[in-house]
This record gives sequence, C-alpha cells and structure tokens, in this order.
Amino acid sequence: MDSRLTRALGLKTNPVTFFASALLSLAFVAITVSFTEPVAAFFTRAAERVLDTTGWFYILGVTTFVVFLLWVAISRYGKIRLGHDDELPKYSNPVWFAMLFAAGIGTILMFWGVAEPIYHYTEPPIDTVEPRSPEAAEQALSFSLYHFGLHTWAIFGLPALGFAYFTYRRGLPMRVSSVLYPVLGERVRGPIGNVVDIAAVIGTIFGVATSMGLGILQINSGVSYLSPLPDESLGVQLGLLAVITVVAVISVALGLDKGIRRLSTLNIMLAVGLLLFVLVAGPTLTLLRGMVEATGHYLDRLPQLAFWTDTMRDTGWQGTWTAFYWAWTITWAPFVGIFIARISRGRTIREFVLGLLLLPTIFTIIWFSTFGLAAIDLDTATGGAVGAAVQDNVPEALFYLLEHFPWTLAISSLGVIIVVIFFTTSADSASLVIDMLASSDVTDSPPTRQRVFWAVSLGAVSAALLSTGGLDELRHTIIVIGMPFFVLGGVIVYSIVRGLREDERERLSSGPPAP
Repeated sequence: MDSRLTRALGLKTNPVTFFASALLSLAFVAITVSFTEPVAAFFTRAAERVLDTTGWFYILGVTTFVVFLLWVAISRYGKIRLGHDDELPKYSNPVWFAMLFAAGIGTILMFWGVAEPIYHYTEPPIDTVEPRSPEAAEQALSFSLYHFGLHTWAIFGLPALGFAYFTYRRGLPMRVSSVLYPVLGERVRGPIGNVVDIAAVIGTIFGVATSMGLGILQINSGVSYLSPLPDESLGVQLGLLAVITVVAVISVALGLDKGIRRLSTLNIMLAVGLLLFVLVAGPTLTLLRGMVEATGHYLDRLPQLAFWTDTMRDTGWQGTWTAFYWAWTITWAPFVGIFIARISRGRTIREFVLGLLLLPTIFTIIWFSTFGLAAIDLDTATGGAVGAAVQDNVPEALFYLLEHFPWTLAISSLGVIIVVIFFTTSADSASLVIDMLASSDVTDSPPTRQRVFWAVSLGAVSAALLSTGGLDELRHTIIVIGMPFFVLGGVIVYSIVRGLREDERERLSSGPPAP
C-alpha cells in the first residue's frame, strides 16, 4: 500500500483507503461466489438478531436526523453559505433538482412506486385494517410516503450538509473523516481517519450495489415482458448487469457535466413524461383528488409513524420494511451526501436543507399518489389481480400496471429505458463519489481509470449479492451492514453542531472588519 505503487499505476488516491477498500470488496465477491449458501445464511441470522435488538434504534435515529436538519435550517446558522460568503450556486434549481435523482433515488421510485402501495393495500401493515378497504388504501400511501419522503432525504441530507460545510467552509477534503474533524482533530489524517474512510467506502459499495440489484430485478422483469428472455433468471440478470455496467463505465469516463448531468436531465424528463402519461391515461380525476388527500394523510400520520416501533403487536413487519429502508439508505448516504454536496456549493444552509427535504418529498408525493392510486384503482377493477401479481413478483409491479394502459409495448419499453438510465447514473455517480472518498486531496483531478475501477467493482459486488438470492437476501445483507452507519450518523450530528459553534465563536472574537 505504498504511495510508490499508486504512482507506478498512475493513480491519484490515498493508497491505504484505496487498496484496503478494493481488497475487502474483492474478498467479499470471492467468498460470496465460493460459499453462496453459507454467506446468505449468515446474513439472514445476523439480520434477525439486529432487528430483534436494535430495530427501534433505526426508527428513532432517522426521526432525530429530520428534526436536527429542520432546526439547523431555521436557526441562525441557516444564513451560512456553503462556500465563500458571496458565492452563488453553480447549477440552477431545475438542474440541481434533476441531478439529485442521479444519486439513485430515481431507481427506487421506479421500483417501489407501484409495488409498495399495492402491496400494503392487499396486506395492510396494521392488521386491524381490512385489506383492500378505503382505510387500507390511505394507510398504504401514508406508509409509502413515510418511507420515501422527508425521512429518506434527511438520511441523505445529514452527511451532505457535513461534507458541504467542512469542505467549502473549512477547506478539508471531501471525505467522511473530514466531517468528524471537530471530534477527531488532526487524527482524521492518520490511521483513525483511514479506518473511517475505508468503512464509508465499503458501506457505500454495499448500499449502491443493493440498489443496483433491485434495479436489475426490475429491468429483468421489464425485458421479460418485451422479449422471450425468462424472468427471475440469474443468468439473464448477470448478463443485463454486465451490459449496463459497461454503459456506466462509458458515462463515468465522460465525467460529471458531460455524463451524469446530461443523463440526469434526460431521465427526469422521461420520468415526468411517464408520470403525466399515467395521470392522463388513467383515472385522472381520482388520481388528482387522491394526491391531495394522500398529502393530508401523510402529514397527519407523520408524527405517529416517525415514532412507531410496532411494540405492542410485534408483527415483524417493521423489520422487513422500515428498518430495511433506513439501513439500506444510510449505507449509501455517504455516496449520495458527497454527490449532493458537490452539486450544491454556493447555497445557504437554509436553502440547501429546505430544498433537499421539501422538493424531492413533493415529487415523491406526486409520484406515489399517481402510480400507487392507479394500481389500487386497477386492482379494484380487475378483482384483485394486480395485488396478486405484485405479491407473487414485486419487481414486475410497474410493468403489470403499464400492461393495462394504451400503447403497452411503447410505454413498457420507456419504463425499461428510464430504469436503465437511472441505474446508469447511480453507478457512474457512485463511482465518482467512491473515488473521492478514497482520494487524498479533493482538489486533485483523479484519473479516469480510478472511476472505471470502482464502476466495475460495483457491478461485481452487485452480481455477488444477486447470486445469494432475491429481494429477501438483499434486505438481510444491508440491514447488517447499515447499523454501524447509524451510530456514525449520531456522531455527525454532534460534529456539525460543534463545528458551527466553533466557527461562530471565531467570527465573534475577530470582531467587525476594519473600515
């Protein structure tokens, strides 16, 4: 791990972080491929143990993140600009908003937009609610919005704020260890900082690989609708993963502005087009009315959901759903956080936090209300056929819905294209960010070969996770990996507060500028 090796290979990176992360990732791939069933069994048992003992901690932790970010935004610290005091944002609000979805949440909306509402409509989380009743529909949308609204973006926003603040105000490298500078001091540049950064890289790889795994499951379902290729075939899934990884590598080589920015803008336009098509071709009035009502139910139930731990009934539902989402999201929060921080320079903390929490949440409400209510309406019209299909095959949910709309072939093909592009932007933006996490200096321009290496590594880890099984196995793995990152999230909260207060004291002690 000597710096001479990095120079010989033409790399610009922290050799300890880079090579340790690379070796651990490759070791996981080798062990998983060689011992698939034991690895799957290990993560299943470990996930059950984590959920039994600390599932409540996931619930409390994310709600704490939401409250903290809102407090920072409305406090006196909200006026602080993430950059020089007179610096303006590099990207306009529409472009900034589109690029937020490049970080991977677009893939998630495509996967769960139909699947989760209809799943909970047919099997309500709270068993006192009658399946397929109006109450079940209200509950299903409320839980879906809880999972993908404010709480999800707070998980992303916490490290994003830390990265942006300590990089643009303190001049530190954009790495996880830098966010802990008020706690660790100069030790962030030594072995402790390296351990933190290595853990961040590994967690990010697993989180993004899980997202890629879900994307591949959905792409496989879509392709099977459009071709003779079989659904739920590991061989087909690995083949699709290989092809899309190559596309991601090409996008990585083009860089942030030429690759990710253009793909992000194109894809958000295609996604909005699909949304409008379902809204217009579906039961438009019902969807518009339901959108307003779903917003009200979400806001009404949010305080209860934010602290609900399923203590009395103890059905295990929350471990399968909410805890999985939070664990999954927190593992790739460093990746999303760095990406968001990089595209957010020049914004004030208030504008950054409120824009990050509110704009994607509003879009999420529109998305889930449209696709979820369209699926519920179709389920009623087909005598429960949609719900039965989703229960049987979750990744197929979107395409089963589109099958009942006009121009099925064209619209389903568009759905596959959108998922593929979201998948690609997730992979290439993750590669860019992982390379930054492993780099020694944020001001350096890293060689393209480094980003290409991480793109290929993400594809390899995703393939290894897919080989352990389907959706359940992906859930078990990420629940185990996610727990240490929640502890890290609490430390980041303390670090940001301490950093803001230290800077405030320094500004006050220096007095007003000389005339």
